[in-house]
Formats: sequence, C-alpha cells, structure tokens
Amino acid sequence: MAIQIGQQAPDFTLVNIEKQPVSLSSFKGQNVVLLFFPLAFSSVCTAELCSVRDEMARYNNLETKVIGISIDSLFTLAKYKEDQQYNFELLSDFNKEVSAAYGALYSEFFGMKGVSKRAAFVIDREGVVRYAEVLEDAGQQPNFTLILKTLEELPLTV
Repeated sequence: MAIQIGQQAPDFTLVNIEKQPVSLSSFKGQNVVLLFFPLAFSSVCTAELCSVRDEMARYNNLETKVIGISIDSLFTLAKYKEDQQYNFELLSDFNKEVSAAYGALYSEFFGMKGVSKRAAFVIDREGVVRYAEVLEDAGQQPNFTLILKTLEELPLTV
C-alpha cells in the first residue's frame, strides 16, 4: 500500500552505522526527508546522495533532517558513508520491513529479492507526510526541486 500525502508517516526503528537504534518518532518537532535507495556504492545512488550531501546547508536552513535508508547492512553503509563523506544519517533496513511499509520495495531487482526502490518522503514536524514519491525506475532520481519547494512551504520554528 502506498503512503499518501496527508497521512501520518509510519513510525519505525532501524539501526544506524553506530549500531544505535533510530526511530522516526525521535525526530518529532523537526521536518524529515526520508530517502530510500536501492544499493550503496551504485552509481545512481551515489550521485543522488552526493547531491544531497552537497546541498545540506539548504536542508539545515529549512530545519530538516535527512535520513537515507537501504537494505544494505550497517557495515556496508558505514563504509559508504565514510567513502562519500555523507553528512546525514544512513539506516539499515536489512529486514526490509520499513521499505515494505512505505511501499518502496521491489519484489525483484536484477534477480535480487527485496531491494528498496528509490523513494523520497517529506515528513513535517507533526509526523504528517507532505511529499511522497516512489520511483519504479531505479535509474531516475527523486524530484529534489519539488522536495525543497515542499520544505520551503513548511513553517520554520520561531
């Protein structure tokens, strides 16, 4: 089932590269961009996440946390984050439950079962989905122009 704009974002807890649990609900009061991506070290995923890394000041100015999620192990994600110097959280959805809950899971991807689709969700301070994009073509990137526009329309804290 696809996540709809206006609905509460499904809460989840995943492990980060420091082996610490991270819950979506722990970001309540902040805007969040969730970026599901198929596989660490692949060319399109790296281009996508590097573009986010290079624009991090814009996300920070919009009081937004960016979280990348893939089915890769936390060890793979740790090496990926180190190599690419990502300045945002990467979470391992190794058991594929969160990708499935967000409607962002391929049944098969190049013969591999259960790989995250490329997807983007903007979640506001109250946990409501304000933008949702799930791409069937892993060669495409989310529409970051619309993602940033959505964030710009959300109120900043006083």
